[in-house]
Amino acid sequence: MKIIRDIADIPSGLPFPVLTLGNFDGVHRGHQALLTRVCQRAEEMAGTPMVLTFDPHPLKVLAPEKCPVLITTTSQKMRLLQRYGIAITICLPFTREFANWEAERFVEEILHRRIGVKEIYVGYDFAFGRGRQGTPALLESLGATAGFAVKILAPVQNGGGVVSSTRIRHLVQRGAVQEASRLLGRPYMLEGEVIPGFRKGTELGFPTANIRPANELIPANGVYVTETFLQGHWYASITNIGVNPTFQRDQRRIEVHLFDFSRQIYGEQVELAFLEKIRDERRFPSVTALVEQIASDVRYAQAFFRRHTTFPQPQENS
Repeated sequence: MKIIRDIADIPSGLPFPVLTLGNFDGVHRGHQALLTRVCQRAEEMAGTPMVLTFDPHPLKVLAPEKCPVLITTTSQKMRLLQRYGIAITICLPFTREFANWEAERFVEEILHRRIGVKEIYVGYDFAFGRGRQGTPALLESLGATAGFAVKILAPVQNGGGVVSSTRIRHLVQRGAVQEASRLLGRPYMLEGEVIPGFRKGTELGFPTANIRPANELIPANGVYVTETFLQGHWYASITNIGVNPTFQRDQRRIEVHLFDFSRQIYGEQVELAFLEKIRDERRFPSVTALVEQIASDVRYAQAFFRRHTTFPQPQENS
């Protein structure tokens, strides 16, 4: 997938550009419906499936105090867009100057003149332009004048509600990672760097890798069945998120115990797939009780992996 970060770098003469645009935080099942339709239509017309998105999230510029924690990092989002078949992603820097563009200017200068878009697919709640004044209906009207078609997709439903980034955030924040995975269409993924820790896990017989997360969205404190992508391979693992109350720590940490693994990996980049929450974090009356519980958590996870043998699809570098 080609990533374009400047309006001036958008190539001209693209074959039948078919586009969807938005923030795509999480690239969830609702977004995937748009991406699938874009790719199908581009294939039918021997065209170019495209996404237009922004970095940073517009609210980080316009109202940082109102910006939600984001589900995916920009790099995760780019990899996911590639996975779902997009050929070109235009990821434009969002600035206050750009935020002042009227909807009509955005359509004329970027969608029509720069991209030469032929068809656009958007969600039912899509908004664009200064003050979010641009609606799907306005886009349809402007498209009719500029010569491109606009298709508006209905919301995707799952579990009795609309699939949305907001709903997924709430689920992950309370530890409901299995339910979140049904809305995402894959496990919730967190990426980060392995950093030194207190080495308590090694002393207890369960060495852990401490992760400095790149993601803003962190699951609720507790112990999880996870899979860890490291150096091109997936490893079964369990992950503890919390403050280690048995040792009276106060800093929240993400600690991963990889099964059948003993190498030193400080500085390595990893990605965690959260598959199921085992239990809440709690304080134990003794170190012995804690060790017994960790052993029980490992057995639980091992049983989980005996029942579920498919690892998540590795993320490809874009």
